[in-house]
Amino acid sequence: MFFIYLSYQPINQRAGYCREQDQDTMKNRVVFVTGQVLVCAIAFLFTSKVCALNKPDTIKVDWGNTVAVSKTTPTLQLVENPMVRKSPIHEATFKALKDLGADYVRYVPWFPYPKLVVAELKPPANGKTFWDFKLPDSTMAALMEATKGHSVVINFSTTPAWMWKTGGAVNYPDNPYQTCWDYNQGTELRDTTMKDLAGYYVRLFSWYTKGGFTDELGQFHKSGHYYKIPYWEVLNEPDLEHNISPQLYTKMYDAIVTEMKKIAPDTKFIGASLAFEGHPEFFEYFLNPKNHKPGVPLEGISYHHYSTPSWREQPLDAYQYTFFEKADAFLDKVRYIENIRKRLAPQTFTTINEIGTILGAETIPIPDDYWNLSGAMYAHMYLELTKIGIDVAGESQLVGYPSQFPDVSMINWKNGNPNARYWVLKLLIGNFGPGDKLVNTSYINSPGSTASVDYQAFITKNGKRILLINKRNKEIEIELPGEAKGSAVKSVDVTTRGNPPSALQLADSRITLKPFSVTIVELK
Repeated sequence: MFFIYLSYQPINQRAGYCREQDQDTMKNRVVFVTGQVLVCAIAFLFTSKVCALNKPDTIKVDWGNTVAVSKTTPTLQLVENPMVRKSPIHEATFKALKDLGADYVRYVPWFPYPKLVVAELKPPANGKTFWDFKLPDSTMAALMEATKGHSVVINFSTTPAWMWKTGGAVNYPDNPYQTCWDYNQGTELRDTTMKDLAGYYVRLFSWYTKGGFTDELGQFHKSGHYYKIPYWEVLNEPDLEHNISPQLYTKMYDAIVTEMKKIAPDTKFIGASLAFEGHPEFFEYFLNPKNHKPGVPLEGISYHHYSTPSWREQPLDAYQYTFFEKADAFLDKVRYIENIRKRLAPQTFTTINEIGTILGAETIPIPDDYWNLSGAMYAHMYLELTKIGIDVAGESQLVGYPSQFPDVSMINWKNGNPNARYWVLKLLIGNFGPGDKLVNTSYINSPGSTASVDYQAFITKNGKRILLINKRNKEIEIELPGEAKGSAVKSVDVTTRGNPPSALQLADSRITLKPFSVTIVELK
């Protein structure tokens, strides 16, 4: 604030006199003028403040300054469960998968449904084996059909329970669609040579890629399958499932990969697949070639992240802070793990192939805006993993439902329609991929701005793009570079929800991001 002071000197003092009336008149005039100036000054300052507050945040792009080249592929995982099989949403599920056109699609036949995911539920006995692929085959066939022309990562993660030392027989339901959460029992393998373990996976792989296999008793089982499986992941979340140590896991990995490479030399194998990344000793041990058999390749590693509320009843307005804070804490660990990888196994690629959010209580109603917030968090992770140099960023998962992590679903389990998480992924797949150039991009907050926006300009094979992610539950206005005028804009936000992205053309260079918006500006 500033003040203007006006002084005056009575006139006619040269004549040696001064009329009192003239002095009063002059005083009144000076006070009036002073008041006018003060009012104008205050009005000017107020108007300037309002104009500053109304000024949008600004993004500037230096298209000639490449800061990184992307290696990252956005993708997803499909987990076997009854809802993806002969259910009312089966066809819609695999149509949605096909429409994505994703590479590195991860398929995990997971342990809660032993009859759906384990091909040999009983060990050979009395001159007989018990191989049965009738149930596993159907989803595998649907997956391979939906992903034709694209790469897949297969992970039959559940080992037969009879291979583990347990306190007794591990029972499982006769109904293949009934859950069995205690199927993964035991922490020690019965066969310490791991021939049974490796033999199981060689035969399973041969069933799907070689037309069949010869079982433990010398009998050939014909499948007629000759699928191409470019990537195979060895087990899932060993730090949770069977509580496997880094030392035991490395021996299991070596045993399986050694035998599978004999029949699939071109298939690349992915190891680790950890649920929690807070165990650097696992990466230090597994990524050290000295801890592996000679000749066993370290081709890829994987691990996972889910952002969760800080407490059970935490409201949506708090999720917008918590989810991104936990994502950023995870990203710091990714950078640390990447340093370990680069030091010990620089040729090994990295996939973060389960990325999502979990509310943690299936009885809590899921707010509509949650799906947009979760989609925005995945987009945030994709962008940051691209900057770090991660090879694959996989959203989890295509189908969830009550009893099977409904909060990670990308499909409405009631009608099969995609939700906002799906549409965010499709938007990213359709615009970005390996080889894109990330160029220098800056964000200038206007005075008083509390926006929290991710921003990055890319030069892609299809032209210039700007990715914008609104991480808050409020609108934000942004001034883009002048060349954005007339650009096409596609957005997934709280107004589109489960519908395809909205599309519009910018009348000028200013854009308004809706809450939890994931927006792509396609510059001409």
